[in-house]
Amino acid sequence: MFDGIYFEFPKLLFVIFFFIACESLCKMKLPSIYFPHASQFMKSNVAASKLLFFLKWLTIIMMILALMSPVKDEPYELKPKHGHEIALILDASGSMKERGFDPVNPAASRFDVVKSIVKDFISQRTNDNMGLVVFGSYSFIASPLTYDKHILSRIVSQLEVGMAGKYTALYEALAQGVNLLKMSKAKSKVAILLTDGYSTAGADKIPLDVVLDMAKKEGVKVYPIGIGGPDEYNRAVLLKIAKETGGVAFGASNASQLKEVYKKIDELEKSEIKNETFSYKNYYYFYPLFIALLSLLLYVYIRNKRGSAI
Repeated sequence: MFDGIYFEFPKLLFVIFFFIACESLCKMKLPSIYFPHASQFMKSNVAASKLLFFLKWLTIIMMILALMSPVKDEPYELKPKHGHEIALILDASGSMKERGFDPVNPAASRFDVVKSIVKDFISQRTNDNMGLVVFGSYSFIASPLTYDKHILSRIVSQLEVGMAGKYTALYEALAQGVNLLKMSKAKSKVAILLTDGYSTAGADKIPLDVVLDMAKKEGVKVYPIGIGGPDEYNRAVLLKIAKETGGVAFGASNASQLKEVYKKIDELEKSEIKNETFSYKNYYYFYPLFIALLSLLLYVYIRNKRGSAI
Protein backbone atom coordinates (compact mmCIF):
# COMPACT_ATOMS: atom_id res chain seq x y z
CA MET A 1 0.00 0.00 0.00
CA PHE A 2 2.78 2.44 0.93
CA ASP A 3 5.19 1.50 -1.88
CA GLY A 4 6.17 4.50 -3.97
CA ILE A 5 5.24 7.09 -1.34
CA TYR A 6 7.27 10.30 -1.30
CA PHE A 7 7.01 13.69 0.42
CA GLU A 8 5.82 16.83 -1.33
CA PHE A 9 7.72 19.10 1.10
CA PRO A 10 10.73 17.06 2.32
CA LYS A 11 12.64 20.15 3.49
CA LEU A 12 10.16 20.58 6.33
CA LEU A 13 11.99 17.72 8.03
CA PHE A 14 14.51 20.31 9.23
CA VAL A 15 11.79 21.80 11.45
CA ILE A 16 12.64 19.02 13.92
CA PHE A 17 15.93 20.81 14.70
CA PHE A 18 13.88 23.78 15.89
CA PHE A 19 12.14 21.55 18.43
CA ILE A 20 15.43 19.96 19.47
CA ALA A 21 16.88 23.42 20.08
CA CYS A 22 13.80 24.45 22.03
CA GLU A 23 14.05 21.32 24.15
CA SER A 24 17.43 22.51 25.40
CA LEU A 25 17.17 26.29 25.27
CA CYS A 26 13.54 27.33 25.50
CA LYS A 27 11.71 25.68 28.32
CA MET A 28 8.10 26.63 27.67
CA LYS A 29 6.07 28.23 30.44
CA LEU A 30 2.35 28.50 29.90
CA PRO A 31 0.40 31.19 31.80
CA SER A 32 -2.47 29.84 33.79
CA ILE A 33 -4.87 32.11 31.93
CA TYR A 34 -4.30 29.99 28.83
CA PHE A 35 -3.75 26.64 30.56
CA PRO A 36 -5.43 26.74 33.97
CA HIS A 37 -3.31 24.01 35.53
CA ALA A 38 -0.01 24.89 33.81
CA SER A 39 1.56 26.02 37.10
CA GLN A 40 1.03 22.58 38.54
CA PHE A 41 2.28 20.68 35.50
CA MET A 42 5.37 22.83 34.80
CA LYS A 43 7.01 22.52 38.25
CA SER A 44 10.72 21.92 37.86
CA ASN A 45 10.85 19.45 40.72
CA VAL A 46 8.46 16.97 39.02
CA ALA A 47 10.33 13.97 37.70
CA ALA A 48 10.32 13.55 33.93
CA SER A 49 8.37 10.63 32.64
CA LYS A 50 9.86 8.53 29.87
CA LEU A 51 6.42 7.76 28.58
CA LEU A 52 5.51 11.43 28.42
CA PHE A 53 8.81 12.18 26.73
CA PHE A 54 8.08 9.51 24.12
CA LEU A 55 4.52 10.74 23.52
CA LYS A 56 5.63 14.34 23.18
CA TRP A 57 8.23 13.55 20.56
CA LEU A 58 5.97 11.10 18.79
CA THR A 59 3.43 13.93 18.45
CA ILE A 60 6.06 16.33 17.15
CA ILE A 61 7.48 13.86 14.63
CA MET A 62 4.08 12.79 13.36
CA MET A 63 3.01 16.43 12.98
CA ILE A 64 6.15 17.16 10.96
CA LEU A 65 5.55 14.11 8.76
CA ALA A 66 2.00 15.29 8.15
CA LEU A 67 3.28 18.75 7.20
CA MET A 68 5.74 17.13 4.78
CA SER A 69 2.64 15.75 2.96
CA PRO A 70 3.32 12.10 2.09
CA VAL A 71 1.81 11.31 -1.33
CA LYS A 72 1.74 8.53 -3.88
CA ASP A 73 1.20 8.93 -7.62
CA GLU A 74 -1.54 6.66 -8.98
CA PRO A 75 -1.67 6.22 -12.79
CA TYR A 76 -5.02 6.62 -14.50
CA GLU A 77 -5.57 5.57 -18.09
CA LEU A 78 -8.18 7.43 -20.13
CA LYS A 79 -9.30 5.28 -23.03
CA PRO A 80 -10.10 7.25 -26.17
CA LYS A 81 -13.33 6.65 -28.02
CA HIS A 82 -12.12 7.45 -31.53
CA GLY A 83 -10.79 4.18 -32.94
CA HIS A 84 -12.18 2.19 -35.85
CA GLU A 85 -15.83 1.33 -36.32
CA ILE A 86 -15.98 -2.41 -37.03
CA ALA A 87 -18.92 -4.61 -37.97
CA LEU A 88 -18.29 -8.31 -37.33
CA ILE A 89 -20.49 -10.35 -39.68
CA LEU A 90 -20.64 -14.04 -38.76
CA ASP A 91 -22.13 -16.93 -40.69
CA ALA A 92 -24.28 -19.07 -38.37
CA SER A 93 -25.88 -21.20 -41.11
CA GLY A 94 -26.30 -24.97 -40.78
CA SER A 95 -22.96 -25.79 -42.41
CA MET A 96 -21.10 -24.08 -39.55
CA LYS A 97 -21.81 -27.07 -37.31
CA GLU A 98 -19.30 -29.17 -39.29
CA ARG A 99 -16.50 -30.54 -37.12
CA GLY A 100 -12.79 -31.05 -37.69
CA PHE A 101 -11.92 -27.41 -38.49
CA ASP A 102 -9.52 -27.38 -35.54
CA PRO A 103 -7.13 -30.38 -35.63
CA VAL A 104 -6.26 -29.77 -31.97
CA ASN A 105 -9.93 -30.04 -30.99
CA PRO A 106 -11.64 -32.04 -33.78
CA ALA A 107 -14.89 -32.38 -31.79
CA ALA A 108 -15.47 -28.61 -31.87
CA SER A 109 -17.74 -27.25 -34.59
CA ARG A 110 -16.57 -24.58 -37.02
CA PHE A 111 -18.81 -22.08 -35.29
CA ASP A 112 -17.35 -22.84 -31.86
CA VAL A 113 -13.84 -22.31 -33.21
CA VAL A 114 -14.88 -19.08 -34.93
CA LYS A 115 -16.47 -17.73 -31.75
CA SER A 116 -13.29 -18.39 -29.78
CA ILE A 117 -11.07 -16.66 -32.34
CA VAL A 118 -13.47 -13.72 -32.75
CA LYS A 119 -13.55 -13.16 -28.99
CA ASP A 120 -9.76 -13.01 -28.97
CA PHE A 121 -9.89 -10.48 -31.79
CA ILE A 122 -12.43 -8.38 -29.88
CA SER A 123 -10.22 -8.30 -26.79
CA GLN A 124 -7.33 -6.91 -28.84
CA ARG A 125 -9.31 -4.00 -30.30
CA THR A 126 -9.53 -1.94 -27.13
CA ASN A 127 -10.09 1.45 -28.81
CA ASP A 128 -12.67 0.38 -31.38
CA ASN A 129 -16.42 0.72 -31.54
CA MET A 130 -17.65 -2.73 -32.60
CA GLY A 131 -20.96 -4.30 -33.52
CA LEU A 132 -22.11 -7.77 -34.47
CA VAL A 133 -24.28 -9.12 -37.31
CA VAL A 134 -25.29 -12.79 -37.45
CA PHE A 135 -26.75 -14.41 -40.51
CA GLY A 136 -28.16 -17.62 -41.92
CA SER A 137 -31.36 -17.64 -43.95
CA TYR A 138 -31.77 -14.06 -42.75
CA SER A 139 -29.53 -11.62 -40.91
CA PHE A 140 -29.95 -9.63 -37.74
CA ILE A 141 -27.93 -7.25 -35.58
CA ALA A 142 -26.89 -9.20 -32.49
CA SER A 143 -25.16 -6.17 -30.98
CA PRO A 144 -25.14 -2.49 -31.96
CA LEU A 145 -21.85 -0.64 -31.98
CA THR A 146 -20.32 -0.63 -28.52
CA TYR A 147 -17.05 0.04 -26.78
CA ASP A 148 -17.91 -2.51 -24.10
CA LYS A 149 -15.83 -5.51 -25.14
CA HIS A 150 -17.02 -7.64 -22.22
CA ILE A 151 -20.64 -7.42 -23.28
CA LEU A 152 -19.76 -8.02 -26.93
CA SER A 153 -17.71 -11.13 -26.08
CA ARG A 154 -20.55 -12.41 -23.92
CA ILE A 155 -22.99 -12.04 -26.82
CA VAL A 156 -20.61 -13.92 -29.11
CA SER A 157 -20.42 -16.74 -26.54
CA GLN A 158 -24.21 -17.10 -26.57
CA LEU A 159 -24.55 -17.45 -30.36
CA GLU A 160 -25.65 -20.82 -31.74
CA VAL A 161 -25.56 -22.45 -35.16
CA GLY A 162 -28.90 -22.21 -36.97
CA MET A 163 -30.27 -19.38 -34.84
CA ALA A 164 -30.83 -17.36 -38.05
CA GLY A 165 -31.83 -20.32 -40.21
CA LYS A 166 -29.85 -22.99 -42.03
CA TYR A 167 -29.29 -21.24 -45.38
CA THR A 168 -26.85 -18.45 -46.33
CA ALA A 169 -28.10 -14.91 -47.01
CA LEU A 170 -24.58 -13.61 -47.66
CA TYR A 171 -25.40 -10.36 -49.47
CA GLU A 172 -28.21 -9.46 -47.10
CA ALA A 173 -25.81 -9.93 -44.19
CA LEU A 174 -23.26 -7.59 -45.76
CA ALA A 175 -26.00 -5.00 -46.34
CA GLN A 176 -26.96 -5.33 -42.67
CA GLY A 177 -23.35 -4.74 -41.68
CA VAL A 178 -23.18 -1.62 -43.86
CA ASN A 179 -26.40 -0.35 -42.27
CA LEU A 180 -24.87 -0.95 -38.84
CA LEU A 181 -22.04 1.44 -39.76
CA LYS A 182 -24.21 3.86 -41.72
CA MET A 183 -24.85 6.33 -38.91
CA SER A 184 -21.20 6.41 -37.88
CA LYS A 185 -19.10 9.52 -38.46
CA ALA A 186 -15.84 7.64 -38.01
CA LYS A 187 -13.17 8.04 -40.68
CA SER A 188 -12.48 4.30 -40.71
CA LYS A 189 -15.38 1.89 -41.19
CA VAL A 190 -14.56 -1.79 -41.49
CA ALA A 191 -16.71 -4.88 -42.02
CA ILE A 192 -15.26 -8.34 -41.47
CA LEU A 193 -17.46 -10.86 -43.26
CA LEU A 194 -16.93 -14.54 -42.40
CA THR A 195 -18.68 -17.37 -44.22
CA ASP A 196 -18.19 -21.02 -45.10
CA GLY A 197 -20.60 -21.22 -48.01
CA TYR A 198 -22.23 -19.75 -51.11
CA SER A 199 -25.10 -17.32 -51.16
CA THR A 200 -28.27 -19.44 -51.20
CA ALA A 201 -30.69 -18.70 -54.02
CA GLY A 202 -33.95 -17.41 -52.59
CA ALA A 203 -32.40 -16.49 -49.24
CA ASP A 204 -30.62 -13.41 -50.58
CA LYS A 205 -33.13 -10.77 -51.59
CA ILE A 206 -30.52 -8.09 -52.33
CA PRO A 207 -28.24 -8.30 -55.42
CA LEU A 208 -24.51 -8.21 -54.78
CA ASP A 209 -23.96 -5.09 -56.92
CA VAL A 210 -26.52 -3.15 -54.88
CA VAL A 211 -24.78 -4.15 -51.65
CA LEU A 212 -21.37 -3.15 -53.04
CA ASP A 213 -22.75 0.26 -54.05
CA MET A 214 -24.05 0.69 -50.50
CA ALA A 215 -20.65 -0.20 -49.02
CA LYS A 216 -18.78 2.18 -51.31
CA LYS A 217 -21.24 5.00 -50.66
CA GLU A 218 -20.80 4.65 -46.90
CA GLY A 219 -17.03 4.22 -47.17
CA VAL A 220 -17.05 0.72 -45.64
CA LYS A 221 -13.96 -1.39 -46.28
CA VAL A 222 -14.84 -5.10 -46.32
CA TYR A 223 -12.53 -7.97 -45.38
CA PRO A 224 -14.23 -11.18 -46.55
CA ILE A 225 -13.06 -14.48 -45.03
CA GLY A 226 -13.94 -17.87 -46.46
CA ILE A 227 -13.38 -20.88 -44.21
CA GLY A 228 -13.30 -24.56 -45.07
CA GLY A 229 -12.16 -26.21 -48.30
CA PRO A 230 -11.51 -24.05 -51.40
CA ASP A 231 -14.73 -25.30 -53.04
CA GLU A 232 -16.94 -24.76 -50.00
CA TYR A 233 -17.21 -20.97 -50.35
CA ASN A 234 -17.47 -18.64 -53.34
CA ARG A 235 -13.93 -17.38 -53.64
CA ALA A 236 -14.68 -15.25 -56.72
CA VAL A 237 -17.44 -13.37 -54.92
CA LEU A 238 -15.28 -12.73 -51.87
CA LEU A 239 -12.47 -11.42 -54.07
CA LYS A 240 -14.91 -9.09 -55.83
CA ILE A 241 -16.26 -7.76 -52.54
CA ALA A 242 -12.74 -7.04 -51.31
CA LYS A 243 -11.63 -5.40 -54.56
CA GLU A 244 -14.70 -3.17 -54.84
CA THR A 245 -14.51 -1.92 -51.25
CA GLY A 246 -10.74 -1.63 -50.83
CA GLY A 247 -10.36 -4.59 -48.51
CA VAL A 248 -8.53 -7.91 -48.74
CA ALA A 249 -10.07 -11.37 -49.18
CA PHE A 250 -8.77 -14.29 -47.13
CA GLY A 251 -9.23 -18.02 -47.00
CA ALA A 252 -8.67 -20.37 -44.06
CA SER A 253 -8.89 -24.16 -44.15
CA ASN A 254 -8.27 -24.65 -40.44
CA ALA A 255 -8.31 -22.87 -37.10
CA SER A 256 -4.63 -21.97 -37.18
CA GLN A 257 -4.99 -20.22 -40.53
CA LEU A 258 -8.09 -18.38 -39.34
CA LYS A 259 -6.18 -17.04 -36.33
CA GLU A 260 -3.53 -15.74 -38.70
CA VAL A 261 -6.21 -14.09 -40.85
CA TYR A 262 -7.63 -12.13 -37.92
CA LYS A 263 -4.11 -11.26 -36.82
CA LYS A 264 -3.38 -9.93 -40.30
CA ILE A 265 -6.57 -7.85 -40.32
CA ASP A 266 -5.64 -6.52 -36.89
CA GLU A 267 -2.30 -5.36 -38.32
CA LEU A 268 -3.86 -3.88 -41.47
CA GLU A 269 -6.38 -1.87 -39.45
CA LYS A 270 -4.20 -1.05 -36.48
CA SER A 271 -5.46 2.02 -34.68
CA GLU A 272 -2.91 4.81 -34.33
CA ILE A 273 -4.77 6.22 -31.34
CA LYS A 274 -3.05 5.67 -28.03
CA ASN A 275 -4.59 5.78 -24.61
CA GLU A 276 -3.83 8.86 -22.57
CA THR A 277 -2.24 8.19 -19.21
CA PHE A 278 -2.60 10.61 -16.33
CA SER A 279 -1.65 10.40 -12.71
CA TYR A 280 -3.36 11.70 -9.62
CA LYS A 281 -2.01 12.01 -6.12
CA ASN A 282 -3.19 10.02 -3.14
CA TYR A 283 -2.46 11.92 0.05
CA TYR A 284 -1.49 10.06 3.22
CA TYR A 285 -0.92 12.96 5.65
CA PHE A 286 -3.97 11.93 7.68
CA TYR A 287 -2.19 8.79 8.93
CA PRO A 288 0.61 10.61 10.82
CA LEU A 289 -1.87 13.36 11.72
CA PHE A 290 -4.18 10.80 13.32
CA ILE A 291 -1.28 9.24 15.24
CA ALA A 292 -0.18 12.69 16.39
CA LEU A 293 -3.69 13.49 17.64
CA LEU A 294 -3.94 10.25 19.61
CA SER A 295 -0.47 10.72 21.01
CA LEU A 296 -1.25 14.31 22.06
CA LEU A 297 -4.51 13.31 23.74
CA LEU A 298 -2.76 10.51 25.60
CA TYR A 299 0.05 12.87 26.56
CA VAL A 300 -2.38 15.43 28.01
CA TYR A 301 -4.39 12.75 29.81
CA ILE A 302 -1.37 11.12 31.46
CA ARG A 303 0.22 14.44 32.39
CA ASN A 304 -3.01 15.67 33.98
CA LYS A 305 -3.41 12.40 35.82
CA ARG A 306 0.14 12.30 37.15
CA GLY A 307 0.63 16.01 37.59
CA SER A 308 3.82 15.74 35.61
CA ALA A 309 5.52 18.15 33.28
CA ILE A 310 7.98 17.55 30.49
